[in-house]
Amino acid sequence: MLELADKLDRINRAVGAVVRWLALAMVLVQFGTVVLRYVYGVSFIFMNETVLYLHAALFMLAGGYTLLVDGHVRVDIFYGLFGPRGRARIDIFGALCFLMPSMFMIAWFSWPSVRNSWSIMEGAISVGGIPASFLLKSLIPAFCALLIIQGLACILRDLARLREEAPAA
Repeated sequence: MLELADKLDRINRAVGAVVRWLALAMVLVQFGTVVLRYVYGVSFIFMNETVLYLHAALFMLAGGYTLLVDGHVRVDIFYGLFGPRGRARIDIFGALCFLMPSMFMIAWFSWPSVRNSWSIMEGAISVGGIPASFLLKSLIPAFCALLIIQGLACILRDLARLREEAPAA
């Protein structure tokens, strides 16, 4: 069980290793946009959209990695009161009752829009922008898939934790 969880973790580790560079690219493009606008008085819509695409890709594709490194905000006020077994139960409940259903619903309801966008190769958001809105929309199911993968890895780890710490009868 833990071997499968490790394999699933590797997917989001690899995505995280690539996606983190989007933050640097986003800063550099934004810096270039500001310099061009305020120093030279020129502006390019495609540069503004590049920042938007990079920002969207960074946040949507890093969701699974953030779950992997336990970087998501916890609202559960009781979580800290429990030991490892109680936390594992809460995590399993949260993943099965909230994370997985919400990711499947988002993927299900976004898919027609993504499919349609690809079928017409949907163009730029603005005139003069990047002619690839279909790629931007594709981030939604990718986000869902990466979070589902990481959610499964977390569930497997929590089940293993419950199994190894089971009290002897």
